[in-house]
Formats: sequence, structure tokens, C-alpha cells
Amino acid sequence: MKTSDYKTAIVVENSPTEVFNAINNVRGWWSEEVEGSTDNLNAEWIYHYQDVHRCKMKIVEFIPNQKVVWLVMDNYFSFTTDKSEWKGNKIVFEITQKGSKTQLRFTHLGLVPEYECYDICENAWGTYIQKSLYSLITTGEGQPNSEDKAQTEDEMKLGKSNFTTTFFVNQTPQEVFRTINNVRGWWQGEIKGKTDNPDDEFVYRMKEIHYSQQKVIEFIPNKKVVWLVTDSKLNFIENKNEWTGTKIKFEIAEINNKTQVRFTHQGLVPEIECFDSCSNAWSMLIQDSLFSLITTGKGKNVF
Repeated sequence: MKTSDYKTAIVVENSPTEVFNAINNVRGWWSEEVEGSTDNLNAEWIYHYQDVHRCKMKIVEFIPNQKVVWLVMDNYFSFTTDKSEWKGNKIVFEITQKGSKTQLRFTHLGLVPEYECYDICENAWGTYIQKSLYSLITTGEGQPNSEDKAQTEDEMKLGKSNFTTTFFVNQTPQEVFRTINNVRGWWQGEIKGKTDNPDDEFVYRMKEIHYSQQKVIEFIPNKKVVWLVTDSKLNFIENKNEWTGTKIKFEIAEINNKTQVRFTHQGLVPEIECFDSCSNAWSMLIQDSLFSLITTGKGKNVF
């Protein structure tokens, strides 16, 4: 019967130094989408897999060739009732010499069977520690996931390739949040209505090509804004209301003295007709126009 924290271990022929270095190369074995520094004491970084799982980590112990501990500062799961499971947990890597071999013991303190995510998380850690990290240590090549590459059956079941893009700026989260809500400053086209308060509704129109109506359904100052598309009409495709019911998300996080902006159009997936054209448009609007408005005070005309 499972009654305690999740634990697993591997034994390799490699030296403690090689094991230590591989652990800290988180992009090499867990996710190519990891953002931030992962190999220094007190460093903070973010992991995410699509809109399924996101977490913010801080390295709270860092003893070369012996031990690494991460503190889960924030967490989100799309598939649990309690979205914040993991928050406050610690993830521990302990390295010991066993004769001519090296043992790595992995413990997720707080990941207990009472958690709704336990089975999925147990399976995921088993894959990433026993297979991917083991492979990175022993062959130099791990098996991390990425935005469009799942590594576990649960990731395949839960994930969708929503359009996502990310950038970093030197401005504060407060400045970024304020600029995002100045929608007229970066989203090229005609906008009617209010855009900078909870429950605000606004209409976007680009000539006769694109019409959509958005409602602000989440508004967490300096952290997050979410719009629900309540109506849409895209005149360049057959299914003109493909955006209706989708969500447009802006997430803000401070990492290593910079501010990260993560944009996700949840529901804009490769299976829908407008995916390519809409993804290209968002890339230009977010990476060029919004980025420019945040960093220079002036958006760009990208169309």
C-alpha cells in the first residue's frame, strides 16, 4: 500500500560529477520548454507542458556532486480539481557513491497517494527519472518533452497543441500587465469596448476579414489575464466561428530579474482550419507589436 512520498532510484557507472551535471541540465531530460537558469543556488525557473502542467521552481539546496533540492513555488494542473497540487512540495536528488558505481535517489516530498494527480505524476516521474535522465547520464542524450512532443501516455491523452509563444523583457511585471491590457496599443485593428478590468467585454474587427468578441474572465494583477472568445467570424475560412469558445491567455512571471510573458490561445490547435494563418498573425502581434509596446512604448504595424 502506498503511504509516503514518491521515491525512485537509479544506479549508473558514471561519476557523481557526471550525474550532478545531468540533473541540472533539466532541458536535457525533462522538458525542452524549461525557461530560466537551472544550475545555480536560488535560481528560479519555469516548467510547462502545453496547458496541461506548469510549475515554478526554486533551487533551495545545491551541493556539488551530492544533492540538489527544488522548491515548488507555484503550480497548475489542467486535469485536477485542486489546480495547485505540488505547491510547496520539494523535489530532492541525492547522489552517493556505491563502490565503483553512483546511485541517484529521487524523492518528491509531498507527492502522496492522497493527491488527485498521484498516479499520473508517479508515472511521469518514473519515465523521466528511470528512462530520460538515466539515458542522459549514460548516453549523453535524454528524452525530454516539448510543446509538440509528448513522452508519456498521459501527456499524449491530456495534451493539445494550443498555440503558445513566450518572450522575456527587462520591464517589471506591473509594466507588462498594464501594457497587455492596453490592447489598442498592440492589436492592430478596430477595438470597441473596455479591455482593462474584470468582466470587461470588447469587440475586435480587422476590416471584413476578422470579427471577434472577447470577455475578460480572469484578471490577476501583474500575473494573468484571460479572455473568453464569446463570438467570432473569420471570413477567410469555411468554418467562420472557429474562435468561438476558445480562450486567450497572458501569463506573467518574474524569473532571474526578468519578466516572462507567456501567450497561449487555448483551442487554436492544428486540427482547425485557421491554425496556420492565425498562428502566424499571433506570432507577429505578440513577438513584434506587444514586445515593442512593452519595451519602447510603441506597438508595431505588423499587417
